[in-house]
Amino acid sequence: MSAPNAGDTAWVLVCAGLVLFMTPGLAAFYGGMVRTRNVLAMLQQNMIALGVVSLTWVLVGYTIAFGDDAGSGLFGNLELFGLTDLKVPPAPNLHVVDGRITIPTLAFVLFQMMFAVITPALVTGATAGRLKFGGWVLFLAVWSIVVYAPIAHWLWHPGGWLAKFGTQDWAGGLVVHASAGAAVLAVLLVVGRRRDWPHTAAPPNSIPLTIVGAGILWFGWFGFNGGDGLQANGLAAQAVLNTHLAAAAAMLVWLALERVTDGHSTVVGAVSGAVAGLATVTPTAGYVNAASAVAIGALAGLVCHFALKLKYLLRLDDALDVLAVHFVGGMLGTLLLGLFGNRGVNPLGADGLFLGGGGGLLWRQLVGVVSVVAFSFVLTWLIAAGVQALIGLRVPPADQERLDQAQQGADAYHLGGVTSLTAPGAPRRRTATAPAGEPAVPPGRRVRLVTALLEPDPAANSADLRDALLRAGAISVIVSDAAVATTTPQASLLPRGYWQDQPLAARLRVTVLVGADGVGAVLDELDRMGARRADTFVQEAERVQS
Repeated sequence: MSAPNAGDTAWVLVCAGLVLFMTPGLAAFYGGMVRTRNVLAMLQQNMIALGVVSLTWVLVGYTIAFGDDAGSGLFGNLELFGLTDLKVPPAPNLHVVDGRITIPTLAFVLFQMMFAVITPALVTGATAGRLKFGGWVLFLAVWSIVVYAPIAHWLWHPGGWLAKFGTQDWAGGLVVHASAGAAVLAVLLVVGRRRDWPHTAAPPNSIPLTIVGAGILWFGWFGFNGGDGLQANGLAAQAVLNTHLAAAAAMLVWLALERVTDGHSTVVGAVSGAVAGLATVTPTAGYVNAASAVAIGALAGLVCHFALKLKYLLRLDDALDVLAVHFVGGMLGTLLLGLFGNRGVNPLGADGLFLGGGGGLLWRQLVGVVSVVAFSFVLTWLIAAGVQALIGLRVPPADQERLDQAQQGADAYHLGGVTSLTAPGAPRRRTATAPAGEPAVPPGRRVRLVTALLEPDPAANSADLRDALLRAGAISVIVSDAAVATTTPQASLLPRGYWQDQPLAARLRVTVLVGADGVGAVLDELDRMGARRADTFVQEAERVQS
């Protein structure tokens, strides 16, 4: 082994950090898409992978994946258990490295660890609202050892049987995305569907959080694909450029399809297309030129967009479309390498069908897809079924829409429609003042309680609402959130072209205490704000003596 190169070592360590950053990015990406009461659970399901899989990787995962081949091409021996007898990483025949190993082994261990961490975390997007935390932790530990590590050995170790067969996977189209996608299929068979799916949709709680998560994923993907050559050179630059171009092309194609099919080009569609492009270019990033990367990204946007219907055809409740984006994207990119592979970009690659290489590479890629998907699906089903029987993997149905409280005893948000109303005035420092007293009700004065429902928009300014009612004679004003049944359900657009009909519409409930002589003026003011007389009530009220 040559002496470690400082530049290459620094580049691989930076890429390891970028891939690590993708796990909280994935947590945010998924966390913004789930129900308000399941946000913390989703964030934790992703973040816990950093703890669990990091340890399983150091103890046994690395030696299974990158230890000396046990002789079958299926897994490595256990000589590197716990990294107690560390050897150089087996890079020369990994297709992606030219044979001159220029980084310390521990840098390689760390870089590969981050791939092991994020791969099973992809599953959580499909199973949103259904995973029992303890069962998920056990599943993570077992899956990272039994499924992920052997597949990494098959493709990224020189003695792996698919590596020797000639199947290529630059950064994880098979090792990461196809294996996780097949795992999604198996886990969904065990945990089943959410209540009332597909008739009840789950609106996202925070699209901005999803967009931030997508941005982190896009940024981190530069390390995901850029570091696999283990050198800071022109090939790394080509891989990073290809990564970005494929995401950009997929985004634009996805948005165009949304415009044609749904009438709107949405920001969620934009990032969904970008992630689909990123997943699809992953197995090809270090083997194709820039023009091919654009074509691969465009095909990803087209195919993955139409693959959104896959979960309905299979009757699988894939909550956040992991199958369409990651599973289909990973397999598609792996097969497209058989068409666009270019030895002019990477001499250790192979020419694809479009570059005069014939169908040999495409055949080898197909064998890889079938083998990885079948292995991951069968082993994952056995693991998930075992965890379900042992300690439970699926949460009770009653907890599906309140996982944050059930599992953590906390809520992600503490804001309602009332506290989010605006009011005029510049920000100012709070000063110590005496508490404001409530308006007194003169003894003997007859009072009424007026209750009305308002659309949130006309009453968006809390100061205007209060002042108008006080001018009309109100003694006290209380505003709270409400939901009312509608005769015609309100159709609302959900991410990725889905729609739901909401039979309960959000309203503000305004309760006003007013003297009997001021009821008419208050009703007129409420009418001006959009209240319907049919939803407005006037009751006799009695002042409570202190």
